[in-house]
Amino acid sequence: MLHFMRRGPRAFASKLALSVVALSTAFAAPVLAAGKTITAVMHSDLRIIDPIFTTAYITRDHGYMVYDTLVAPDSSFKIQPQMADWKISDDKLTYTFTLRDGLKWHDGAPVTAEDCVASLKRWAAVDGMGQKLMDFTASIEATDAKTITLKLKEPYGLVLDSIGKPSSRVAFMMPKRLAETPPDKQIPEQIGSGPFKFVQGEFQPGVKAVYVKNTDYVPRKEPASWTSGGKVVKVDRVEWITMPDSQTAVNALQSGDIDFMENLPYDMMPVLETNKELTIEVLNKFGYQTLGRMNFLYPPFDNVKVRRAALLAMNQKDVLDALVGNPKYQKICGAFFICDTPFATEVGAETLTKGNGMAEAKKALAESGYDGTPIVIMAPGDVTTLKAQPIVAAQLLREAGFKVDLQATDWQTVVSRRASQKPPKEGGWNMFFTNWVAPDVSNPIANLSIGGQGKKGGWFGWADDPKIEQLKDAFVRASSLDEQKKIAADIQKEAYEQVIYIPLGQYQTPSGWRKSLAGVLDGPATPLFWNVDKSE
Repeated sequence: MLHFMRRGPRAFASKLALSVVALSTAFAAPVLAAGKTITAVMHSDLRIIDPIFTTAYITRDHGYMVYDTLVAPDSSFKIQPQMADWKISDDKLTYTFTLRDGLKWHDGAPVTAEDCVASLKRWAAVDGMGQKLMDFTASIEATDAKTITLKLKEPYGLVLDSIGKPSSRVAFMMPKRLAETPPDKQIPEQIGSGPFKFVQGEFQPGVKAVYVKNTDYVPRKEPASWTSGGKVVKVDRVEWITMPDSQTAVNALQSGDIDFMENLPYDMMPVLETNKELTIEVLNKFGYQTLGRMNFLYPPFDNVKVRRAALLAMNQKDVLDALVGNPKYQKICGAFFICDTPFATEVGAETLTKGNGMAEAKKALAESGYDGTPIVIMAPGDVTTLKAQPIVAAQLLREAGFKVDLQATDWQTVVSRRASQKPPKEGGWNMFFTNWVAPDVSNPIANLSIGGQGKKGGWFGWADDPKIEQLKDAFVRASSLDEQKKIAADIQKEAYEQVIYIPLGQYQTPSGWRKSLAGVLDGPATPLFWNVDKSE
């Protein structure tokens, strides 16, 4: 079982001109739209719209609008039926999923078990938990139009947790013709069975994305709870408006020109908290882990000695102070699997959390054979929670003796470019920074970036570490929590020794919305726009 998810959270915490153009363009549409419209500024521009192609959270958020899942967790961390219920054989080797009545794709075709089998296979080819599930799977097939039968080689306790995982990558269901698209290619259409329909004709990357209520969607009868329960849509239209400039977005929120802002800037919180027309809340109580990821394929980070020197140069406090700058929302933590969870340990994190490794970093780099190859770091400037990390890291790496090529870009370019295995001189990269919601990294199987599969099946950066993969197999076969804890510590030790990635601390992000909105849901995969109503 996913012990962190079962035990629940613990306390822990562009330019202005372009923004104005986006603002004026976006606000013209709702006037023409019938019914209730929610306008939201999300944490990032949406460009990639295939939720299996990338782990980017904005694409995950898009996925929840358009697609649905077979099962999903509720706020008690219990997996619940969503598109299907299930039965488990006495020997724990066969899982039988039965689709509920009334499921239709947005083009009107019925959802079939064959669609879902193809969707599960596409998801499992690239998701860490899905890959491990398939290692234990003997077969998965549609035994009739409504029945999916999954047979295991041996009992595996994470079947439902894997298929129902709430965050990237989510096992979203899509028609077979789309699900048969190779996972390294984007699907050509946005046809799901979820509560909203994507309006392709109004999609303007860099300006807005539009969703309308799926009037054919039949919600479950249970109350909405995290990503489970009744996905009742109470508005007619949702528009995601791109505003790279946070001050413009905050002004629009306070004036009522937009209804919702996902990530409020920390430095503006004292002013926003006094606005009685706003609700301010941390929707994702679990928070995020922020991290730096290196490219193992090319110099200089194909050399573990150089990677270790870079690790020694890093300092969590400097990163968090620049990223957040508010003790209420930040936490120094060297645990790969999140602090205050069963698998938390500080093994290997000493200099990272204390910030006293620079002298050692300079010495290690001098002894590593580093030849002065510039490090290409992608630095997105359009996402509040991703601006600071590359700038601080570049400064620290230069201090240690590295040559750094800090390349200003936007987040969606990073999302696209990080998938490239080309050399840095040909449009590739050496290092990027990202954030994971805590449940996505809370154990060795959920944590996609801890993998060591290399170029085939590995996450961006393509770390090749058979030892970690062996330890992960041992983790899922462990018979007790104590044994799992020991293996998780061994995985963390190996991850620090090989510098699989660099955890740079934990933080939370407050969201804000007009008090004209009601029913905003919390959870580990927010924001969600079903259950939300808007008063006129």
